[in-house]
Amino acid sequence: MAERRVLLLGEGNFSFAAALCETAGIRVVATCYEREEEAAARGRAAESIRRLRERGAEVMFSVDCTKLKDYFLPAKREFDCIYFNFPHCGRKAGVVKNRELLSRFFHSCAEVLTQDGEVHVALCRGQGGTPADQPRREWHNSWQVVAVAAGAGFILSDVHPFRAETAHGYECTGYRSQDKSFCIEGALNHVFTRSTPLRYCKPLICEIELERKRISFQVPQVLLDKINRGFLERNSNHPVRTIKEKLTAVLSQAFPLQSIDYCLSLLLQGHLNAVCHSNIFWILPSPDETPSTEEMASGRANTILFSHVDFHGDTDKNVQEGCQTPKRCYLRPSLLPYAQAIIKSAAFVPRTLYVFSGPVFRKCRISPYCMPVFHEMLFVCAVNQGSENSCIQMVVDKIKTSIRFLHQTISDFKLSISMQEAMSLGTAELNDFAAFESQLGKIQFFLCMEADTRDSSERGSCVGAVRTAPYEPEGSDLVVVFVSLNLDLVAMLICAIDDWRMLWTSDARFLHQFPAGELRIFRSFSLYPPSYVHDVSFWLPDGEQFDDVAFHTIAREVSDEAVASIHLLDDFQQPGTGRKSLCCRLTFQSCDRALGRGEVAAMQLRFREEISQRLRVALR
Repeated sequence: MAERRVLLLGEGNFSFAAALCETAGIRVVATCYEREEEAAARGRAAESIRRLRERGAEVMFSVDCTKLKDYFLPAKREFDCIYFNFPHCGRKAGVVKNRELLSRFFHSCAEVLTQDGEVHVALCRGQGGTPADQPRREWHNSWQVVAVAAGAGFILSDVHPFRAETAHGYECTGYRSQDKSFCIEGALNHVFTRSTPLRYCKPLICEIELERKRISFQVPQVLLDKINRGFLERNSNHPVRTIKEKLTAVLSQAFPLQSIDYCLSLLLQGHLNAVCHSNIFWILPSPDETPSTEEMASGRANTILFSHVDFHGDTDKNVQEGCQTPKRCYLRPSLLPYAQAIIKSAAFVPRTLYVFSGPVFRKCRISPYCMPVFHEMLFVCAVNQGSENSCIQMVVDKIKTSIRFLHQTISDFKLSISMQEAMSLGTAELNDFAAFESQLGKIQFFLCMEADTRDSSERGSCVGAVRTAPYEPEGSDLVVVFVSLNLDLVAMLICAIDDWRMLWTSDARFLHQFPAGELRIFRSFSLYPPSYVHDVSFWLPDGEQFDDVAFHTIAREVSDEAVASIHLLDDFQQPGTGRKSLCCRLTFQSCDRALGRGEVAAMQLRFREEISQRLRVALR
């Protein structure tokens, strides 16, 4: 196994470096800011330097931690770990100067750290400004270490007490640039790792083949990194696939089962009845959407080909036929139309449980449990009239059993699953998933899950819907049962994932926690991510209803899903004119990648421009 290269910065008497040098499998480069004669004059420094050199370590002097690449040849710039214990500008420097020091230090680290490397920063009690500090300083009086690191592309992946006793012979020194010790009781070691960069997604064209005809459409910007992730494919380790496979296996023991696992068209066309059009991703298919040869050659656009397979050769015309011509269509918000199509086909077999699964797309407001795309699992079965309730109960009981089993294998926290009558839930109790499901047709029951979590709080959500409909052939005594399930919400509650965006992260550290599809309680690799608050005030266009879903969707687009919440602060109507003004607060926070203050400022400016142009509001 190759030695790990470790760089130590700002060593006082080199006692920490000398202790670390005793560790097998590492090669130490120890540095300090002072000249050699100044450093050697400190107590025990000369002895520590001698020990380091005897062990083959490299000792360097007059090294500025903000200009690291200047001291190493390109071939020797990649370090696996960088330590900076108790950084300080010296003497009586305040928090602002020390933040500036850390900012320049982190930017310098980015130039000499390996891709999977770590940066360890030890700070005295309270300096870091994170909830791990006890007591915690006020934010403005801390070094704001996580936000400062985020500006250089780093996230805080671990924080733990700094234990001086584990580094044998270590003695802290350097109090106010003097050869004096300082208090390190309650000090914390902060471990930073590289973040995945802010995504830039090229325009994406989907080409869909329907009955030997091809149509193209441009993927909405907010879905560019989500349209073709393949979480349910055979080689996937994603939690949503693990849950889907478990449910399928359990239900196959109770019913003759047929999985509809071939490709279902992403596009639909037809009447949406009572569905709110603001929640729909509208598409205008056109041959003109196909990118030019120049765009493809330059890499400015990508194309994905999706093929559609008919239901046993009998395509439902209301669902599919309209999408063959360049008319207005929409991304599927549900799998129900495909179930309704197969029920009408000659190949449909009553008392067989049909299982559909795949991503569906719905515009929605921003919240940790509200997602514009999720994986739906839909169970469909036609049974004799009068026995539909027993069918519902059997399907729901199997779902409950499967979910409880999966949860009990990974956690001792309580997880409850209940079936509640739709009429018993008020509008305020419905999450966006349940509210939209209600628009698709009458619902008999909602499936609700509630989980106790490791922080002693409770989190719950409607995760499924149950509905029935008469079997259409005249004279039939059959009733069709539909049970839909939001697999993403189920995965979040089972694995204690606090934010839906984490399910869709491109950071490999997420899936590494679920090897071979094994479910586990999720441990975040980005701790205490910084948040930034921006307010925006605007006048509404006269006589127009404000589309808050469109407002939230624009925020998603311009921030690459970095807006964690939007709250209405003020609603004002001008006396006399009747003009109406809103003031909204946007909180920017990423759950999986570094988000710096400069990036957020640019996002906020773009957001103001976009709402002004697209929603025709007048900024104040």
